[in-house]
Amino acid sequence: MYCKHTDRIKDECGVFGIFGTEEASVLTTLGLHSLQHRGQEGAGIVSFDGKNFHSIRKQGLVGDNFNNTEILSQLPGKTAIGHVRYSTTGESKPENLQPLFANLAIGGFACAHNGNLTNTFSVKKQLVESGSIFQTSSDTEIILQLVARSKKTKLIDKLTDALSKIKGAYSLIILTNKKLIGVRDPFGIRPLVLGDKNGSPVLASETCALDMIGAKYIRDVANGEIVVITENGTESIKGQKEIPERPCIFERIYFASPDSIVGNKTVYTYRKALGEQLAIENNISADVVVPIPDSGVSAAIGFSQKSSIPFELGIIRSHYVGRTFIEPSQTIRQFGVKLKHSVNKSCIENKKVILIDDSIVRGTTANKIVKMVYEAGAKEVHLGISCPPIKHPDFYGIDTPNYKDLIASNFSLDEMTKIVGANSLFFLSLNGTYKAMGFEQRNTQSPQFTDHCFTGDYPIDVSDILEINSKIND
Repeated sequence: MYCKHTDRIKDECGVFGIFGTEEASVLTTLGLHSLQHRGQEGAGIVSFDGKNFHSIRKQGLVGDNFNNTEILSQLPGKTAIGHVRYSTTGESKPENLQPLFANLAIGGFACAHNGNLTNTFSVKKQLVESGSIFQTSSDTEIILQLVARSKKTKLIDKLTDALSKIKGAYSLIILTNKKLIGVRDPFGIRPLVLGDKNGSPVLASETCALDMIGAKYIRDVANGEIVVITENGTESIKGQKEIPERPCIFERIYFASPDSIVGNKTVYTYRKALGEQLAIENNISADVVVPIPDSGVSAAIGFSQKSSIPFELGIIRSHYVGRTFIEPSQTIRQFGVKLKHSVNKSCIENKKVILIDDSIVRGTTANKIVKMVYEAGAKEVHLGISCPPIKHPDFYGIDTPNYKDLIASNFSLDEMTKIVGANSLFFLSLNGTYKAMGFEQRNTQSPQFTDHCFTGDYPIDVSDILEINSKIND
């Protein structure tokens, strides 16, 4: 999700589920805590005790809402699923918090969803016209409605029937009376992994959640795969047409926790490699390399090591101002960046500085940080971005702005450089990005990643969203 105040691409959502352990709700809480970087608007847990489902959903952080035995005692049972949220489709309201739960004809059905459906509007229109009543504005409810209205008799058949009617990027964790189910979209855009905690199967957005609870990583859930976990074991179903996997490249560039494992490497390793490649492509004379924290740290280390320019923590980020900081007055608002970032003057003064960050969206925050560095006495400021320019919006679970709000979509490199106020602005090339990911170059015929923010190559049709957006903007 994109944040208009901080000029950052916000993380998306995180999902977690565990089957067959007495500590299901406790372990789910810990798993969600490790996924907190993927969403801070709200959190929720649904558990099942063999007879009844129990649900608690709260706005705010996991640690603020699921922090004592009294709360967790209200979530009994050996199986539980959880969700941390940023709103990509659907407003930031309590009723949109997940997991969503419904009593269907086949029994209880809880669903936690990371991603975004791209045909929400057309499918919802059809459902409403046929009599469906929606309680939320979340696209996740569409999945529940489709499962409920399916003419199939068995649960998995109902689910596959529902999935055949939706388009988009998604990973789902579903809890029923007897099953824990994991689903990944046909392109594998949104991540989902399978683990094991002392014989109890675990599903999670990232491996860092497995590490948190001491679970063993088994494998990634494959693109288009449905994993069905019961007391009889784990079954894999390929419910949809097999197509080449195209995971979201931003998981490695920005979203995932640095300690998570993706493609047999830590995310930190990829981000460091992005910085190294950025240094290879851009030979700039400077005295010091400074990351814009925390997102630019890994790439800045790589850049520093490859260029042999010393690394310094020249900007310090305050961890006591939340991402959801409310700016109540103009007096506070004008100091917005300084509330989150302060300059370590001793590392900056009288030096040529290379600032490193992982992305740039509108350029407004970059401008303020560059200005702060100049005010601290820097002789020169060069801004390096460890990914290509973001020229296209995302509709798969990341709320980047419209074209008109993307700096790289509207201005040349020279114009962007003037806007951010730096001596120079430089980006990592597209093929350089792929090299950092372990490929010689981007495969133009069958791209290894979903990279539409850079290329405009949308693997899933987004015409439904574009049509609605055009009507809104008219």
